[in-house]
Amino acid sequence: MARLYEQRQNECYICSVFLIILVYKYSQNTLSVVNITKISKWGMNMNIFRTKDVSLGKTEMHRHLKLWDLILLGIGAMVGTGIFTITGTAAATLAGPALVVSIVISAICVSLSALFFAEFASRVPATGGAYSYLYAILGEFPAWIAGWLTIMEFMTAVSGVASGWAAYFKGLLSNYGISMPQALNGTFNPEQGTYIDLLPILVLVLVTGLVLLNSKAALRFNSILVVLKFSALALFILVGIWYIKPENWSDFAPFGFGQIYGGSSGIMAGASLMFFGFLGFESISMAVDEIQNPQKNVPRGIVLSLTIVSILYALVTLVLTGIVHYSKLNVDDAVAYALRNIGIGWAANYVSLVAIFTLITVCISMTFALSRMIYSLARDGLLPQSFKQVTKTSRIPKNATILTGVVSAIAAGIFPLASIAAFLNICTLAYLILLAYGIIKLRKDKGMPKEGEFKTPLVPVLPILSILICLSFMLQYTLETWIAFGIALVIGIIIYFTYGYKHSTILEDK
Repeated sequence: MARLYEQRQNECYICSVFLIILVYKYSQNTLSVVNITKISKWGMNMNIFRTKDVSLGKTEMHRHLKLWDLILLGIGAMVGTGIFTITGTAAATLAGPALVVSIVISAICVSLSALFFAEFASRVPATGGAYSYLYAILGEFPAWIAGWLTIMEFMTAVSGVASGWAAYFKGLLSNYGISMPQALNGTFNPEQGTYIDLLPILVLVLVTGLVLLNSKAALRFNSILVVLKFSALALFILVGIWYIKPENWSDFAPFGFGQIYGGSSGIMAGASLMFFGFLGFESISMAVDEIQNPQKNVPRGIVLSLTIVSILYALVTLVLTGIVHYSKLNVDDAVAYALRNIGIGWAANYVSLVAIFTLITVCISMTFALSRMIYSLARDGLLPQSFKQVTKTSRIPKNATILTGVVSAIAAGIFPLASIAAFLNICTLAYLILLAYGIIKLRKDKGMPKEGEFKTPLVPVLPILSILICLSFMLQYTLETWIAFGIALVIGIIIYFTYGYKHSTILEDK
């Protein structure tokens, strides 16, 4: 079995290398969309690569978000389960104290994608993020795939964060001898007597209600909680730095560097998991219709929020592995656990309390962004029209928001956090590969950015490097994760060809 699994990994790697070569050749115009469609039998009758002008025009929403709002939106989406929960698990089982190196690698990967997002947002300003950008450059079907994978990413991310929130809340309750009934205290596992995790479902009901109020009120609430979140992490750093034991770093990389592909442990495996902690920065680009001066503020918001979060993650990880030996950090509430371990219970309780409240910010940010994603797809006819309906007063995509809340709640109540994190990571990495190629195609078709527009340096070198890194991360995941990814991709393709292609508004525009 092990040999078979290794063989499949090698096959995936070979296919990935071939894909890179194909992408490069394609960018050099040795292949064209026209040629590809001619090769396909059905492509003669269907134009799945039809493009659409998605540039800003009139919007049904209110433009009220400023640069500071965007920075807090990005930080609120990123700083959550990744730093409060996943960090401990990754240090204990994958990378040890060298997890800080894993974080740097993840940050570099995400930063490359952030540069692409920034240029697209500046040159092709449209709500919907990667979906809208690729619609204008690569065509409808690649755009739909990116949009569908984004839905999978954010839907599972919201679920994962809600599960992380529940873990901290349960940890706080346990200090007072309070616990949930066994049947309602975990994801579906009849052998252990658990059938549904009730707490994440309840918090997502609350979040959905908040986002439905109006976007301005929801994001103001989000901003307050982001500030509170920073206070907890700052407290952890300032208090914990005095309890650092350098000997805890002596075995700095106990699992080694790991493998470029197929690794079960090591720095690279840690980087692939910690990638989860940076997801959410793209939520900024999904709210273009509500942003003041989006061509300037979106790139600034993405770059600034990502820079702040990268520095924060590195500091927290160094302190965490410095005050507690990495082997003891395989717990759900790692930051609070570390403070309890050194006997500072009041600080641990404060961190737990803040985490309980502030992990909600991630749910708010991502629910906000995902509902806009679904709204964009429905507006373009690729999803049912009911999802593009907005409320008369606050102009909120009501049905899209409700759908986000319901499906996320179901996933959070049934699926374990580890499975959620791996699945959403592989979905995100897949559409970031499309985005990286999209920036090459953008430069080829539209030329260099004009004065005042954001410019990604070293194109096509950086996009190709990003593709290679994303593929390396993807090849760290298990066969089960790949199967889940494949099933999700097939479902998305079926939805497009049975509904989206026929109802696309691009037919009305012609």
